[in-house]
Amino acid sequence: MLFHRDRPLSPFAIDYKRSRGRLIPEPASPTRSDFQRDRDRIIHSNAFRRLKHKTQVFVEHEGDHYRTRLTHSIEVGQIARSISRILGLDEDLAEALALAHDLGHTPFGHAGEDALDALMADHGGFDHNAQTLRIVTRLERRYAAFDGLNLSWEMLEGLVKHNGPLLGQDGRPTERYTRHGIPGAIVEFDQIFPLDLASYASAEAQVAAIADDIAYNAHDIDDGLRAGLFHSSELREVPFLAALLWEIDRLWPNLDEGRKAHEIMRRVITRLVEDVAAESERRLVALNPRQADDIRHAKGPVIAFSDAIAPAEQDLKRFLFERMYRHKHLLQLRESASTIIRDLFGRYIIEPDLVPELADRRSNEGQLARAVADHIAGMTDRFAILQHQALFDVTPDLR
Repeated sequence: MLFHRDRPLSPFAIDYKRSRGRLIPEPASPTRSDFQRDRDRIIHSNAFRRLKHKTQVFVEHEGDHYRTRLTHSIEVGQIARSISRILGLDEDLAEALALAHDLGHTPFGHAGEDALDALMADHGGFDHNAQTLRIVTRLERRYAAFDGLNLSWEMLEGLVKHNGPLLGQDGRPTERYTRHGIPGAIVEFDQIFPLDLASYASAEAQVAAIADDIAYNAHDIDDGLRAGLFHSSELREVPFLAALLWEIDRLWPNLDEGRKAHEIMRRVITRLVEDVAAESERRLVALNPRQADDIRHAKGPVIAFSDAIAPAEQDLKRFLFERMYRHKHLLQLRESASTIIRDLFGRYIIEPDLVPELADRRSNEGQLARAVADHIAGMTDRFAILQHQALFDVTPDLR
């Protein structure tokens, strides 16, 4: 396996010099590539800063060392750069996609998203990927010349399609969108700036997506151990983790639980990154792509876990689902968080004057509902709690 210093950029990597451009044309930067510029705009956005107070799994006030959406995104960015470097891809694009992938998440993690999706059922639902697109194309209002961040086409494509095509070759929504259809925000933007919804995204976008899986698999083990939701000995139920624990115990038989948790996490990341790199190289050799579009029009993803590791990764996800995400404490937090979201939504719909930017939407039910969803989705955990405390006599306890 070759490392970045040993190889040039691969021919199938995205070349910023051949970018399809931005919706609003801008002069090139004399000091940064288009994708470095995209990354910098994301880092300087309001939405990115708010991630520091948005739940990953644990509500941020439960402890200073649990992951937030911000620290998670930074970890995903680091892993994405590592894999991209090995494969000769554009590291800046992969990192930018990784840093931006969670911008559309609501307060309180998936509990908030599920609550908003149910509340918006009659108005197109709520999807955090579509919300990310809304943020970077419309809701960020900082630049004099445009709304949003005016990111490159390759960035927008990657944010929308990092989980795969949205349309089949027959023009119908893929399985992920069969039930509810493709979110309206994506459909509307695609009509203005087509994103080729029937093709795969770039290799860099696929790297960002799998880096997300690797990051949360690893750090959720660390956070779960830290929270006492399970003990390191219970991880032996997952054969993949049992082998790692055997290795750690052989090297350091009396290691304390804090250091052991970190040793487990770093080995999970290392094994999964090495597997993705090796399997992706195998797929790339078989495909023999000559340009980035060959990746987009392949019959399947080129960045993936091997057949040997994929089941182990799924076993790890099942363990975390059963022992962590469905833990009684977290289920109680989810219900309390959902109550806060439902209460705020209902109050803003009835009294839009409470938020100045909602007042001019009162005449159109659908537009008002979407504006309320935008407003709530942009909140941090603590701001949502404070708003609830200001509007209601009793606020659910999230401790």
